[in-house]
Amino acid sequence: MSQPPKDLPPYLGIDPATAASKLSDPIDTLRFAKAANFAMRGRQDLAERGYAPDGKKRLRRFSTWEVCKYMIPVATAHFRRVIKANPALPQGEGEGNSKWFSLEDILVLRDHFAKEGAAHRDYKSWRPEGLPAKVVSVANFKGGVGKTSTCAHLAMSAALDGYKVLVIDLDSQGSMTSILGGSPESEWNTAFPLLARDYARAVQAENALRQGRGQAEIPLDQTLTEALSVSPRNLIESTHWPNIDLIGAQLNLYWAEFQVPVWRMQLRSWALWEALTNGLDADGILDDYDIIFLDTPPALGYLTINALAAADILLVPLGASFLEFDSTGRFFDMLYSTFASIEDGENAVRLRDGLPQIKFEWDAVRTLITRFDASQQTDLANVVQAYFGDFMTTFRQDVTAMVGQAGEQVNGIYEADYREFNRDTYVRGRETFDRTWAEVKEIILGSWWRDQMEAEEGRNDG
Repeated sequence: MSQPPKDLPPYLGIDPATAASKLSDPIDTLRFAKAANFAMRGRQDLAERGYAPDGKKRLRRFSTWEVCKYMIPVATAHFRRVIKANPALPQGEGEGNSKWFSLEDILVLRDHFAKEGAAHRDYKSWRPEGLPAKVVSVANFKGGVGKTSTCAHLAMSAALDGYKVLVIDLDSQGSMTSILGGSPESEWNTAFPLLARDYARAVQAENALRQGRGQAEIPLDQTLTEALSVSPRNLIESTHWPNIDLIGAQLNLYWAEFQVPVWRMQLRSWALWEALTNGLDADGILDDYDIIFLDTPPALGYLTINALAAADILLVPLGASFLEFDSTGRFFDMLYSTFASIEDGENAVRLRDGLPQIKFEWDAVRTLITRFDASQQTDLANVVQAYFGDFMTTFRQDVTAMVGQAGEQVNGIYEADYREFNRDTYVRGRETFDRTWAEVKEIILGSWWRDQMEAEEGRNDG
């Protein structure tokens, strides 16, 4: 009897009886709960490995070299002279010239240099007075494109640049929340109450009209009644970054994707896409922060629609691959279909009632290539760049070992101590996000400037 070849591919020669013996009993739904519990415990264990012994994240200190190179543009010798001559200023920790400063210290020092330093130096990033925060939404309905990583590092970049930042995690997976050390206990500590409150207020307004017409009112259930008492300020938690606050996410936030269409069916006049915008605007949150970053789910659901409608600037990360390019094109097609449909439907009613037309607009939209490997992806990236044109950022986020290591530790690269690498590796690793922030910051400053000019023209015309 002839023997089968020894070098068969692994998928040939599988014995069905042996395969069956390796199977467990059929899986019931309770097994999912057990797996989820194990994953939750493991996730907490992995997350806390980057935390302090008490389980809370701490932001590291920054060396004099980092402060002068990345945050306060002065020579290190001059920096040392200034703090020595001003004992009331933060002096840093450490011996001799090797001083380390907290970000709180650096913010104080930045204020001092802005007041006392050379007039031509940008010690503090520009922010026009009297204008609201810029809202930046990071979105794509394809997962794994670097959306949360990009959003987290932009938030950290802005914080290191001196801006006061709010991050809102709208993805029920809660990855952004983990990076920032958040721990919402339930959906009532997420953005969900903002949507519920907006709908409840719309119901109250509708019921006032119905009462005057003698019609039956729409009932307010316990969820909606409770939502009316929620303020966005109650949802915001501080993080280990002194100038980054968070509205976190957890699994039950996904309930919103089922509840919102039910509410919309009950009250067709409710502008569901404005719920998040109204929540940020009505309670003065836009005045409390400089920049608000929205991290969205990998789907074009109701949470993402709210994030896009609330955004001044839309960033769409994608990798330099055919599938991600194709998926991103479909994402833009769905954005067009969704928001054009809202405009058409709303404006037909508004035209009938003699009301102003609505129009969705964004200050800027940019796609940016993430996880870029120049040795293998340059040609395809150039094709993507050619087709997206002015929708593209010019810089491509390089994939580096440092970025991967930081991700494994549930940290951003700005939280990594450069002494764990050689200095050149650290500089290259953070440059990929520094340059992305530079392009995004330029968009933010430009849109603020344009807003300021328009506001001045309006005052002059008035």
